[in-house]
Amino acid sequence: MAEKMTKANRFKSVIAWFEQNVPVAETELHYKTPYELIVAVILSAQCTDKRVNIITPPFFERFPDVRSLSKAGEEEVFELIRSCSYPNNKTKHLIGMARMLEGDFNGIVPSDIETLQKLPGVGRKTANVIASVAFDLPAMAVDTHVHRVSARIGLTFRAKNPLETERQLVRFIPENRLAIAHHWLILHGRYICQARKPKCTDCGLKPWCRYYSANRTDKGLEG
Repeated sequence: MAEKMTKANRFKSVIAWFEQNVPVAETELHYKTPYELIVAVILSAQCTDKRVNIITPPFFERFPDVRSLSKAGEEEVFELIRSCSYPNNKTKHLIGMARMLEGDFNGIVPSDIETLQKLPGVGRKTANVIASVAFDLPAMAVDTHVHRVSARIGLTFRAKNPLETERQLVRFIPENRLAIAHHWLILHGRYICQARKPKCTDCGLKPWCRYYSANRTDKGLEG
């Protein structure tokens, strides 16, 4: 069935399944303001959300807003985030981000995706996360989970990089579902469609999944 479906029908079916079975899907990062979210997302690069959520409470106690972080020294920031991946680079990005926000944007995190990417440490994925999560804008952030899961299911085809994945996804996902679709795919990749050993027997998307259809016999993916 999965092999014979049109792409439009596959998207429609997958979205319908998520809507019925995962009506609420949100970031697992803890934050209260756009400032806290942008800090958390910068820290989350190649680091687990669980680890970031351990780091951020003392970080925000010391640096509760853009202004305080913009005046920070690298040594103090590094000590607070040293348990995450790439703390040296992230220290520079966080301070640079805060100083640019304070100097160029009155300390306010912008909602525009292109503008956000001017900030140190903020690439397209991070910008899309900030736009969709903090400002409820129709943006599709693509991380490794989204990239992998989209390809496996068959929502994307031969997408060579996150930008190609993003472009293919936004063609078929309704604008008002882009933000939550980002979380659907991330959480599905994090807990079900895992990189090394996808839990196909536990997956509700089997009827529409190209990977499952192609591998169920020769790899024993029954269910």
